[in-house]
Amino acid sequence: MKKTQRKPRSENMYKAILSLKTVDECMRFFDDLCTVKELVDMEQRYQVACCLNDGMIYNDILAATGASSATISRVNRSLQYGSGGYSLVFQRAKEQES
Repeated sequence: MKKTQRKPRSENMYKAILSLKTVDECMRFFDDLCTVKELVDMEQRYQVACCLNDGMIYNDILAATGASSATISRVNRSLQYGSGGYSLVFQRAKEQES
């Protein structure tokens, strides 16, 4: 699957995120940046990605997260054909557990 070209992005917001030092700081920043709906959606997509990464099947993910099959499918496509961000985060989390 070919990746589509994205509009040029500013690095400022991403640098701001990297400046945060604790989960609390991160949550406070995202509370200010995003709507409640946006946060719920992002948290759900990440939860779905974790479930898929753990090998769960769609019906079990649906039951565990409440995500629609369309969301589960979209996250699965990102895991398979995306930019590798999920894989990077999962790998870093695994390294932190060790």
